Amino acid sequence: MGLATAGPTSSVRTDRGRASRERVVTELGPRPPEGLYVHFPFCLSLCPYCDFVVVAGRAARGPQSRVDALVAALSVELELRAEALTVAFGAERPPLASVYLGGGTPSLMHPAQVGGLLDAIERRLGLAPDAEITLEANPGPSEVGDLQGFRAAGVNRLSLGAQSMQPEELRRLGRRHRPADVRHARRGARAAGFASVSLDLLTDIPGQTLTSWRDTLAAVLALEPDHLSVYSLTLDDPEAEGLAGPDGDHLPLTRGARAWRERALPEQSDERAAEMELLTDELATAAGLERYEIANLARPGRESRHNLLYWRRRPYLALGPGAHASDGALRRTWNAARLDGYLARLERRSLPPGGAERVDAATAQAEAAILGLRLREGIPGSLAEAPGIVKGLAWARTFGLVEERAGRTRLTTEGRLLANEVFARLLPDTSPAGSGPGT
Repeated sequence: MGLATAGPTSSVRTDRGRASRERVVTELGPRPPEGLYVHFPFCLSLCPYCDFVVVAGRAARGPQSRVDALVAALSVELELRAEALTVAFGAERPPLASVYLGGGTPSLMHPAQVGGLLDAIERRLGLAPDAEITLEANPGPSEVGDLQGFRAAGVNRLSLGAQSMQPEELRRLGRRHRPADVRHARRGARAAGFASVSLDLLTDIPGQTLTSWRDTLAAVLALEPDHLSVYSLTLDDPEAEGLAGPDGDHLPLTRGARAWRERALPEQSDERAAEMELLTDELATAAGLERYEIANLARPGRESRHNLLYWRRRPYLALGPGAHASDGALRRTWNAARLDGYLARLERRSLPPGGAERVDAATAQAEAAILGLRLREGIPGSLAEAPGIVKGLAWARTFGLVEERAGRTRLTTEGRLLANEVFARLLPDTSPAGSGPGT
């Protein structure tokens, strides 16, 4: 989910207002959701690097499509979740600041299906007048969908999964589109009236070079995107991590995807990925985009309001197979990833299978620090000086990985490149041994 990312209300905040919102999250308690993530799990084909919950092939399109069944199930889950929220918080709740339709390839839906879902969301949960409504789309001609129709249905932000602008890299990744499709989709989005368009890109692709990344960036920046998400390709194994069981939030890797990853891993390079990050800073900044989060850059005012909810550890609701939700305090829930179980349970008007976990206060505090440090704004002094956080930050400060500015602590450029080393030292009882970065 989409791991697809201005705050939920206003981009203008006083220091006092920001500090109030950034009190240690465990003091605030559960709150009603400020955003909603909806997972659409269908794709026309499966990319071997993808870790999201995806069902590909005949289930996505054609006479055996299960899209209609999924949309009906999402509507039922919405009703059940809304009823539970009413019991917990009452009928009068603040409207949602954002809705994110992720996947998968949500652009495979018909605009009428998207519009119907948004109408149901507004009716049951409420939508703020300026709510950010994002739809992910693949740029290929068979996948980009009806952009005019999506805009008319109420979507106001489009996220295009470009990944690369090099034909060979796209083929290596198993993508169905070509660079010309990205350009065409970008023009189509503007013609449809989308004022906010984001492009997703990947670095450390097997076979990618610093030169090919420079060419991709130049081609993408020429399209004048409002937002860029630039993630370094990670090739994890959800089964090895215990995430792909019957109630897990991931699907097992296919045999082909596992073999592809085994071939790709030796071709990746942390050093090359770091060079690509620095090149991104140079070229994107010159084009008017600012890095506001470790992997995300935007023009002023075009930051992903929905993803900022995650990074600021705000409460959000989620619908669909494999989707995660949080009460913004100590409890997380998720739906199981398997489509059959999801549909079967909702056909009986019961909540889908899945799981829940309660996070202890120390872990919640560490998560607040880690997520906050992902942002350029960093974390307030009250959190930086909290027990369990101060020691790890002292280590990071020794090696120039964090800095203080205007009463806040944030990562330096070097700290961003070594963020995982910093974050590991903020988790309770897991501080790695060693005297410096890279140990």
